[in-house]
Amino acid sequence: MAAPILSPNSELKTQNLHLSLGQCATLACLLEATAPKVGNVHRGADFDQLTFADFVVSAVAIGPAMDRVGETGVGAAVLTAIAATQSLVKTNTNLGMVLLIAPLAAVPRAEPLESGIVRVLQSLTPRDSRLVYDAIRLAQPGGLGQTKEMDVAGEPPADLLAAMQLAADRDLVAKQFVTNYELVLGEILPSLIRGQAQGWELQDNLIREHVRLLSEYPDSLIVRKCGPEIAAKTCAYAAQVLNAGQPGDDHYHEALADLDFWLRSDGNKRNPGTTADLLAAALFAGLRDELLKPPYR
Repeated sequence: MAAPILSPNSELKTQNLHLSLGQCATLACLLEATAPKVGNVHRGADFDQLTFADFVVSAVAIGPAMDRVGETGVGAAVLTAIAATQSLVKTNTNLGMVLLIAPLAAVPRAEPLESGIVRVLQSLTPRDSRLVYDAIRLAQPGGLGQTKEMDVAGEPPADLLAAMQLAADRDLVAKQFVTNYELVLGEILPSLIRGQAQGWELQDNLIREHVRLLSEYPDSLIVRKCGPEIAAKTCAYAAQVLNAGQPGDDHYHEALADLDFWLRSDGNKRNPGTTADLLAAALFAGLRDELLKPPYR
């Protein structure tokens, strides 16, 4: 039977149609990748081994796993999402995003994220830890190095939060696990909501928030690839951009372009990828609770 044709005055038009959690995850990753943020891949800038198309494909790949995380558990959702990504894209595009989004997606929709994420994180099991470690090994993220305790190349710990605690001082993704997403839910999302209230289009809002984060928090990927001095210099340059003005100001956009040029030098090693992951997680939270509203252009 053919699907009914809905008229413009259909009752369906007036209903509030929620995006599924998987759709929220996919859309969050697409919106994050599309915004021309400084130093990152976007639709107008590829890297030699990493392209905007890779991020688009990866965003679609993780949706089903995020839809089922309530049934499968966090670890299984992370591994399934990374395996789906790796079957289509032969590089690490989204490990940080998946690690951050999966616990958020595990919170039932009727439960507030702020309290629900605490419960989800405290409920992680040894199986979750093993599957997350398997996912990290499968993704093969760059610049991890080795640690004396709970290294990803070794035996997975029974307590994933204990491993995240050990990494929290050097990795902002890990830090979210041991601070109940304090940065994502308590700072980034409210900042994006304020930017929306000021009338900024989402693209300008994301670019501005990305720079604000870079000015205050050394990007973990830059630290791993380039060292703490380059990461600190990135913070200083980002602060200069913020001081130059706001979206729409000529001096601000000129400063943005200068920072973008500097980050893309040295073979794109100064890629602030962790900051982008944090933005994607905040976008997911905002889309889940319909706090970030269309139009998204």
